Amino acid sequence: MSPIYTYDPRILDALAGHGLVPRPGTSPRELRDAVRDLYRYEIKQLRLALLAGRIAKRDYASHVVVLRQKYPVLSVPLELWVVREGGPSA
Repeated sequence: MSPIYTYDPRILDALAGHGLVPRPGTSPRELRDAVRDLYRYEIKQLRLALLAGRIAKRDYASHVVVLRQKYPVLSVPLELWVVREGGPSA
């Protein structure tokens, strides 16, 4: 029997912003890995844009900062992604 996860609403909102809607049996680790894969894809695309000359080298760092700001959920420890029974997020 698989565990059932109840996600913090703020985490669900952040995941939805990336097109992810977990099922009750989807583990936080799977979701974090999916978000991390999206981030990696976007950072690689940003790097390719730099190498192709679509982004000026002097502007690259600011593009990276903006991209990181799209993924604050990656800085939240997995333990805080789920709501513990009988209480707030732990």
